[in-house]
Amino acid sequence: MSVRATPVDRDLNPQRLIPVERLKQLNIRSNQAGLLQLAGHLAVMGVSGSLWLTQMGSHGWIALPALVIYGASLAMMFAALHECVHRTAFASPKLNDAVAWLAGLLSFYNSTFYRRYHKWHHRYTQIPGQDPELEDAKPQSWREYLIELSGITWWIGKVKGYFRMASGRLEGYPYIPESAREEVTRSVRLQLAVYGLGILASFLLRDPWIVWLWLLPLAVGQPILRFILLAEHTGCSQDEDPLANTRTTLTLWPIRFLMWNMPYHAEHHLYPSIPFHALAKAHEHLQPHLAHLEQGYLRVHQQVVGHFQV
Repeated sequence: MSVRATPVDRDLNPQRLIPVERLKQLNIRSNQAGLLQLAGHLAVMGVSGSLWLTQMGSHGWIALPALVIYGASLAMMFAALHECVHRTAFASPKLNDAVAWLAGLLSFYNSTFYRRYHKWHHRYTQIPGQDPELEDAKPQSWREYLIELSGITWWIGKVKGYFRMASGRLEGYPYIPESAREEVTRSVRLQLAVYGLGILASFLLRDPWIVWLWLLPLAVGQPILRFILLAEHTGCSQDEDPLANTRTTLTLWPIRFLMWNMPYHAEHHLYPSIPFHALAKAHEHLQPHLAHLEQGYLRVHQQVVGHFQV
């Protein structure tokens, strides 16, 4: 059951729930906060990845948990990409763009494309026919649910999408204006070239490091990321009410950390200008007004599967 202090007041102006002066404070962006967060995230990846690579042939009881942590932290670089495409992770626009591209490289997203895609998601959140996230239907059965969590459909969509964009066929993406098509195509081709160089290096060195260091861990981490992302809007209203069309999930600190506070998702949608490090403070103002506020991801998924037809 969602925890909500009071019923949502439909007459509230969501953009005035936080006092103007307080909002100005919350909107302050910080290179220091962003770099500390990025360093911490990379440290988790570095330690867990090292344990995975050094122990996988001898100590499975260390290697397997390390693989799960490494894979999750690798997949959750998507959260770093997400913050950076909003240009709120750092005060420096150039730093935001550079980290966004590198985070996308690690998590198999393209920041140049995703920035435009995500802008439409915010503009048309949960509006059928307009929100691009709704192009992929939410699971309506156990079969669809398990396929979604496995990441299979994500991988298929990524491979098809990358080669379509690399060939310059962007007509089916209304959120990519004609003026940006060349930039998107060039960025995707560069990213594929980096992957290609990695594969070539593995082949020449006769060492499948790209499998052990990237492909397998990302495949392991994707179900964890899918489990988190599925909670953001599934079961929420499909209308323009930002207090009801997005869910905030109260969860453990390690998840909040690696997800760059994205579990405060309703707060983010209400005020996308607020950087990740200030979303917990924004939550203090917005919590009583949220229609979907859940204690943990397990409870969200209990609700999701509870609506499946047997």
